[in-house]
Amino acid sequence: MRASASEFNFAVKTVIPDNQINKKLTYFNLFMEPSQEQTIEIELRNDTDKAVTVLVDINSAITNKSGIVEYGRNDVELDETLRHDMGKIVTTDNEVVVPANGNYMLKLTINMPEEEFDGIIAGGIRLKEKVEEENNSSNSNSESGMSIKKEFAYEVAILLRVNENKLTPNLELNDVFPNQINFRNVISANIQNTEAMYMNKMTVEAKVTKKGSTKALYEENKEGMQMAPNSNFHFPISLNGKKMKAGEYTLNLTATSLGETWTWTKDFKIEKEEAKAFNAADVSIQNDYSWLIYVVIGMGILLVVLIIWMILLKRKNSKEKTVHYTPEDYTAKEDEHKDLGK
Repeated sequence: MRASASEFNFAVKTVIPDNQINKKLTYFNLFMEPSQEQTIEIELRNDTDKAVTVLVDINSAITNKSGIVEYGRNDVELDETLRHDMGKIVTTDNEVVVPANGNYMLKLTINMPEEEFDGIIAGGIRLKEKVEEENNSSNSNSESGMSIKKEFAYEVAILLRVNENKLTPNLELNDVFPNQINFRNVISANIQNTEAMYMNKMTVEAKVTKKGSTKALYEENKEGMQMAPNSNFHFPISLNGKKMKAGEYTLNLTATSLGETWTWTKDFKIEKEEAKAFNAADVSIQNDYSWLIYVVIGMGILLVVLIIWMILLKRKNSKEKTVHYTPEDYTAKEDEHKDLGK
């Protein structure tokens, strides 16, 4: 259960039933029978002087891009290998009111699938206070037109199983493609957990090269990740502020978990137009203006050469206009003066 009580106007406490596998846990981890129906409860407590409305969502577990399992509401499409959606197995009220200085027992009804299955059905319940939209000056900027709204929610995991049969872990590399996360360029590798089991303490080592080369252009290594049963996620390989370039590339990726290792090599291509679009939207790319420095230096050198040439040309013209007298010239001049004196 993820929560910080100081951030909420209500508190959550799970009522652990007898068929809980480990009663030390505060989330639901239940052993049930096929077709069994059971009601479980969560106590919602409100210690404030005003009634609190709580929104309730039931979701299947997914794996986010950071390799963390989430049980709350999300826009991720469920994996194609998922046979049983927690949102259809567990039902409850979508909205409840917890009275001022009181509590409310939220009931959740579980209807297990008819057929027996191996592994775990994983999901959870998300509990969030319903807050009316307000023009809060502390969280908005009227000049920019932007607003920041914090939302806090409790997430309680629900795990269901009908037997203890062991599964063989299996991971697949589905696709590799250029992508963007938070307006930053990445190469995304879609990794899929095809089995109804958690992949714990997962490590991924990824390297991207030019096709036919062994030199790494981009690398990403991450440890301590976890994948939800029957889920997939886009593992991001950052370009670290570099521009995305069109061309053909190869991804070498190794994943390890539960004592098993998977290694893949997959070629992919980045088209010119998509690279251009991603680069235009990437806020981390530093524009390279070094070419401008060379242009300025070149123009400066050209200007100096032009000035020197003009000075030399001026001197040359000046020499051509200067009259040089030889000794014979001076004798001729003297004779001219004598003639004038006569």
